[in-house]
Amino acid sequence: MTTAEPLDLNAVLRPAAPPVVIDAPYTADQHARLLGVVKDHGPWPTITAHHFSTVEELIATSSGIVPENHGLTLDDIATANFRGFLAENSCCWYPEIHDCFYNLDFIERAKRYWGAEYAKPTLMLFNIGGPAHSGLNAHLDAVSFRGATIADTPVWIQNLMGKSGLFTDYILKMAQVITWFWLGEEGTFTYWPDGPHGQPARIEHPMWNKGVVVQNELMFHRGDPVGRPDERDISGLAHRSMFGYRSATDDWAITTDGEIVRTYEPTNIRFLVHWNAEVYMDRDEAKKVMDHSDDITRDRIVETFLDDLARRGVACETPDEHDPFHDQSFIRTLLSTYTIAPTTDWFVRADDGRNSG
Repeated sequence: MTTAEPLDLNAVLRPAAPPVVIDAPYTADQHARLLGVVKDHGPWPTITAHHFSTVEELIATSSGIVPENHGLTLDDIATANFRGFLAENSCCWYPEIHDCFYNLDFIERAKRYWGAEYAKPTLMLFNIGGPAHSGLNAHLDAVSFRGATIADTPVWIQNLMGKSGLFTDYILKMAQVITWFWLGEEGTFTYWPDGPHGQPARIEHPMWNKGVVVQNELMFHRGDPVGRPDERDISGLAHRSMFGYRSATDDWAITTDGEIVRTYEPTNIRFLVHWNAEVYMDRDEAKKVMDHSDDITRDRIVETFLDDLARRGVACETPDEHDPFHDQSFIRTLLSTYTIAPTTDWFVRADDGRNSG
């Protein structure tokens, strides 16, 4: 960012409150039912396959720096992190886990995190995999806005809207409960609670049924590499690879085009459950969100970016009016302009009792 910036983006890109660590968010029975859904309804695609169709779109969620003439494909930067959705738009897809999604304790924690009157569950997903390379780049989760959410807007544009600081009046207040089930080495969680230019912190082992209440949309964070370094390489991994449980052999397998490229024992699986809620400080805010009386439109998003680029003196052609959010020239211009990422990378303990909840 230039020194002429009107906004302190390091202040914008920080959570409403420090993360609050929770011990044992789920009962053993709830964990078994959650994992049972994953076993019964797989295989599951990579995280990147859910959200990105180009390298540029993927990079927009992390550093925002696209190397010149990179020549990379999504297969080149594929990671063995797999995802599925358990609930979307406040609807739980699997009745056996209704109590996990419509979770009164989580709702109350989300409200306390913000000091708000109201909250409603909106989304629940999981990430799963075994030892693998990951966590090299910190990122933001999809930043949601009134009129631009993960349901109707690509993740990369949501995150650039957040990084730019131009749309803060439209940001939806969110809180997540993130929970890890992992018994192996590494696989910790690093985050930047004081903005990307502040010092990071890390949630350390043990990572079994450990949770955290957090606002991940406006806080850079990452899942650190999983497992021992000697067991992270995966030959044959691709953007289109799938991950699923095999009951006949009681193990998990990564497949690419139907061919098994890696298997894992059940004790070597890292399972993350992500629960999300919208939060409203009062009834007026809740009604404004729910009646869509002050939503931002796609045209307004594009116009705001173009106006700001012109103010900066950055040349940019008007993007494809029919599909501006997949216009590669527009993406590259925004990436090169609104680039902010963590500048520090050393760790302090986050779970020393100060943040217990």
